[in-house]
Amino acid sequence: MLDIIIKNAKIIDGSGAPAYDGSVGIDGDKIVLHPTDDAREVIDAAGRCLCPGFIDAHSHGDLILGTKSAMLFKTTQGVTTEVTGQCGLSIAPTNPKYLDLVQHLLSLGTDSFPDDMVNWDSFESFRKYADRQPKTVNAMMYVGHSSLRIAVMGFANRTATDEELEKMKSILRSAMEHGAAGFSTGLIYTPSCYADEREIVELAKVIRPYGGIYASHMRNESYDLVRSVEETIDVGRKAGVTVDISHHKALGKANWGLVKTTLKMIHDARAEGINVICDQYPYECNMTHLNACVPPWHFDQGFDVLTEKLRDSAFRAQLRREMEDPATPYDNYYLNAGGWGGVFVSSATATPAAEGKFIADYASEIGKDPWDTFFDIMAENRCSAGGVYSSMCTEDVCTVALDPCTIVGSDGLTRSWEEKGHPRASGTFPHAITYFVKEKGLLPLETMIRKMTGLTADYLAIKNKGYIRDGYDADLVLFDYDRLQDTATYTNPNSLTEGIDYVFVNGKCVYKDMQLTGVCSGRMVRH
Repeated sequence: MLDIIIKNAKIIDGSGAPAYDGSVGIDGDKIVLHPTDDAREVIDAAGRCLCPGFIDAHSHGDLILGTKSAMLFKTTQGVTTEVTGQCGLSIAPTNPKYLDLVQHLLSLGTDSFPDDMVNWDSFESFRKYADRQPKTVNAMMYVGHSSLRIAVMGFANRTATDEELEKMKSILRSAMEHGAAGFSTGLIYTPSCYADEREIVELAKVIRPYGGIYASHMRNESYDLVRSVEETIDVGRKAGVTVDISHHKALGKANWGLVKTTLKMIHDARAEGINVICDQYPYECNMTHLNACVPPWHFDQGFDVLTEKLRDSAFRAQLRREMEDPATPYDNYYLNAGGWGGVFVSSATATPAAEGKFIADYASEIGKDPWDTFFDIMAENRCSAGGVYSSMCTEDVCTVALDPCTIVGSDGLTRSWEEKGHPRASGTFPHAITYFVKEKGLLPLETMIRKMTGLTADYLAIKNKGYIRDGYDADLVLFDYDRLQDTATYTNPNSLTEGIDYVFVNGKCVYKDMQLTGVCSGRMVRH
């Protein structure tokens, strides 16, 4: 006897093939297609769609692993598997000597850290911790380049020595042997941005024998976007690894339209034999630290030193000149957003009055110059505040979404359900359906589901997931297409999706009727 039969469902199997009516069984943690046996529980899915659980290709969920917030952000939008540790920032491995540095970098993603973190000098030690945490999603993790660098050489603003590089390679190799999914970079962030291409290539070579993925938040997503894509593809070419360009986009009005060039570059590389893909969140505003507005070389002495410098008027004047100058060589989030009228403060715990407001509006409200307002927010929050940037256009977002090499990733980065962040953290996957399929009619539902399930599993080599097939893991989402609606907005970013009725993870129901069931059947996935 089966555990569950879901009958009369419109089955969207993750392959992109047309939906069909039928039934799916669950036996333990596996799928039984077209079941004929009886079951202990029968769910009548008439009028609803059944598809594989969504796979979040770009999640920072390692930072809140096991928390109620982690369950809410992912499970309530139908995510059953997430890939974590992106943008060069993974929560492990660590070096106790530099623990405060990596924790400060990660502070936008979590408001507390496990006591056990001091012991995570290897990926293996982290995995033992992660396996014990209650989870409603499956998780696999990249090792972040910034985390590696900090563990070996702190915040040093230089290329790694041969000895330092060998230490990083050894740590990464051990992580791959214990199930890490690959290696990520965040080349706009400190200290990953201090590395040259050779360092990145040598580290990427380590993951090749393990079939690891190289995921990159590139050096530039604005004026130097094309050259950054060239560098990223070149890493894949030289290291012989699969490349995932993280949250692919073009920032800043002057650069809109460049994604047509970069997508062609991806396809040309694939024709050459380099396995290059990209992921995307389906929104026109991006989010990261507010400190992304500041040139990265100002962080090389750490956040506390920069915080004190920000209180000095002469330094403020110097920094303003650099940030206002388009020739200053960095991915300038201030200019990309069109100035302070396009920079929205999503989180700033030390200055809560600024949260939920554009810096220009908040400055006007308190009667201050917007530049001093920004510097004050940065200083009061010790360079740890979140910003949402109005930097993209609809046409580019749709162009990237339509590309056959694009999969979906939330880039969700919110510490708690109570904290205001970006609506992508709680709404990415239903939003992709409602926006691209329902509202714009750009893609068939089956194609959109494939980009969130089977195609992701194929590209990222995730076994036994992403499809409704006999013997595959019973990660399933039952939803009502007509009722499906993401409700998260920029002013109310953490809001439950409507229309998702059931979420199953490894055969167990973890979410039903807009409530967590209390079952934690998620697992750490070993690559």
